[in-house]
Amino acid sequence: MAIPTQEVRMTAQQWAEFALQYAAPVLWSCVILIVAYFLSSWARRLVTNACKRAEIEPTLARFFAKLTRWIILIFAGTFVLNRFGFETTSFSVLVGAVGLAIGLAFQGTLSNFASGIMLMIFRPYKIGDLIVAAGQTGTVHEIDLFSTTLDTVDNKRIFIPNTAIFGTVITNVSFHERRRVDVVVMVQHDGDIDATRRALVTAASKVTGQLADPPEIVLVDMTTGGVTWQVQVWTLASDFLRVRQATIREIKVGLDEARIALQ
Repeated sequence: MAIPTQEVRMTAQQWAEFALQYAAPVLWSCVILIVAYFLSSWARRLVTNACKRAEIEPTLARFFAKLTRWIILIFAGTFVLNRFGFETTSFSVLVGAVGLAIGLAFQGTLSNFASGIMLMIFRPYKIGDLIVAAGQTGTVHEIDLFSTTLDTVDNKRIFIPNTAIFGTVITNVSFHERRRVDVVVMVQHDGDIDATRRALVTAASKVTGQLADPPEIVLVDMTTGGVTWQVQVWTLASDFLRVRQATIREIKVGLDEARIALQ
């Protein structure tokens, strides 16, 4: 059965009208989203460089850069929805309802987000600091809105949810430029107490890398196990591990030379 020519022409015309009505907006929307994507990346780099010139902390610089990128993408998405006839005022109600449902399903994620905001405000640590948090020790590589990334001394990368960090005790090891090395020493009861102090003073004075502050030798306790001393040496935070090893070595050598036995 032959199809009437007029009906074929009408169908082709309808396809042409459909293409003009929908294809052009879709094409322009794709162009807008692509341009917005590259524009947001460029704006992110621009904000990062501006923060560096203003000597803003890297933690806040990354936060501002990411925030700028997402604002541009959100505006682009809203503009595209308007081109397709979506009313953003009524659409926001739908988004709010969906957001409520998503919020109930992702309470943990929202808690991480809120904790991330609090960490940005109070800033107990910044990028590059050595911290102890949530049972992990490492150098802060990045602080995101949902998690904090640490690099451990043995070169492992750890991702910790912000809720696990903000709700616990945070130790910022590298907050101060100076740190004190404390080495506990227990010697036997039969060792002469004055000779032990002299040996520890001599050993502490030989430690390389310590600051000008004189080392302290503290008599801590005396128990059935032995006599406990503590050697305290001040150094720069960056030299802490090296100075601690040097302190332990000098104590061992000094006590051996004085013939004082460790417990």
